[in-house]
Amino acid sequence: MKQTVFAISVCALWTVSATQAQTPQKLPAEEDYYKLLRYDLPKGEVLEVGALEWMPDGRLAVGTRRGEIWLVANALAADPKQARFSRFAHGLHEILGLAAKDDWLYVTQRCDITRIKDTNGDNRADLFEVINDDWEIGGDYHEYAFGSRFDKEGNLWVVLCLTGSFTSDNKFRGWCVRITPEGKMIPTCSGIRSPGGIGMNAVGDMFYTDNQGTWNGTCGLKHLIPGRFMGHPDSLRWYSFAPELGPAPLAPKSGSRLMIEAKRIPQFVPPAVLFPYGKMGQSASGIECDLSGGKFGPFAKQLFVNDQTHSTVMRVFLEKVQGHYQGACFPFRQGFGSGNVPLRFGADGSLVVGGTSRGWGSRGNKSFALERLLWTGKTPFEILEMHAKPDGFELTFTHPVDPATAGSRASYQIKTYAYIYQSSYGSPEVDQTYPLIERVDVGRDHKSVRLYVSKLEEGNIHELTAPGVRSASGLPLLHPEAYYTLNYIPKIRQ
Repeated sequence: MKQTVFAISVCALWTVSATQAQTPQKLPAEEDYYKLLRYDLPKGEVLEVGALEWMPDGRLAVGTRRGEIWLVANALAADPKQARFSRFAHGLHEILGLAAKDDWLYVTQRCDITRIKDTNGDNRADLFEVINDDWEIGGDYHEYAFGSRFDKEGNLWVVLCLTGSFTSDNKFRGWCVRITPEGKMIPTCSGIRSPGGIGMNAVGDMFYTDNQGTWNGTCGLKHLIPGRFMGHPDSLRWYSFAPELGPAPLAPKSGSRLMIEAKRIPQFVPPAVLFPYGKMGQSASGIECDLSGGKFGPFAKQLFVNDQTHSTVMRVFLEKVQGHYQGACFPFRQGFGSGNVPLRFGADGSLVVGGTSRGWGSRGNKSFALERLLWTGKTPFEILEMHAKPDGFELTFTHPVDPATAGSRASYQIKTYAYIYQSSYGSPEVDQTYPLIERVDVGRDHKSVRLYVSKLEEGNIHELTAPGVRSASGLPLLHPEAYYTLNYIPKIRQ
């Protein structure tokens, strides 16, 4: 039977037969799989959300850039209107990290880590103890401090933005530091520019997001390894205050490429995942790992990363190649009300997202927001994982594929590009290549596809689109784009 094909877009129609053309069906959309609920925030209050954490009693702690902490009861109720907000603390300074332990709430604010608690049971914090304030701050509003939850050893990790996001004018600006359970600060990594969030993967390794700017051609997800260099050289001046790390790394050469410098500078850790600028966002922020055990859908143990400017949540698949993390990022969910910064999974598997746009701007038109994303129980047709191979990639899918479309080379396009590693702000896409997909093999389970690519490019993003692939039931991919950061090409035998 003759087929009529309609163009694919957000509201597109999938391929239908000529006899069906009079009654086209609407494609599923993101909201069919992940429903967005919005909390009614207290009237007259400004909740520019910078941090989220769950208290032992099930209430949600919400830290704000204006230095307040609110506790939200019934935060996981089916109807968000049932949530009840009460102010727990105020007078703090731009809260961008919360971590609960025992009956204390640890607060990462611009100038220190302070722990607070309610000692008399009136639902208001009345005891404040500074745990550590060994980093320095000036008067520049960019000198943010983003704090993690506790790692396996009980440490808190803090990533410190540069002064003005360009220079390190105060001690340990542009560093990651750890705060031990005893309150000691351990200088951990240099080379940070402008972080937007920090979090752990499923095995407890720590990552942070850094934003496009000087020495950052685009935003990236970076693995924090003690003693290593993250890429921005202005913070190297403080190595004399961290003698346990040894001599400062070599400074990178402006105008080079990330993997060229990674081979020249032993301490340098290239970004595990780069988020193509404008395509995946413009200001990567909070990080959260799906440890819900399937309550959030099929993406167990993958990372979800916010983008503040685009008001989106992105999805990240990571793998280790030659001992280094790298992987792919995918679009996931758009349409949030403000600029997404922190995110936290709840006990029910839903994802709470906080937002603020002040000073930063966002597609979401609200100045601030608190929202919750729930899986509807329906699984979207997506690329679940993208694995690098010595001669191409292996894709796995969330549903069985149609072998004819998934096995056709015409269903895929691939191109590669890099960003200049330079002292100038950002970078265009450079070093473009257009390799051929020479062969496609569909797995016996019909849920995997092996792509054989004519030439992989070390250090380049490999941008794959798969508009022609259909599921066994005829659906196109909800998001046909995938962006793999190929720092290391797998060897034949690993």
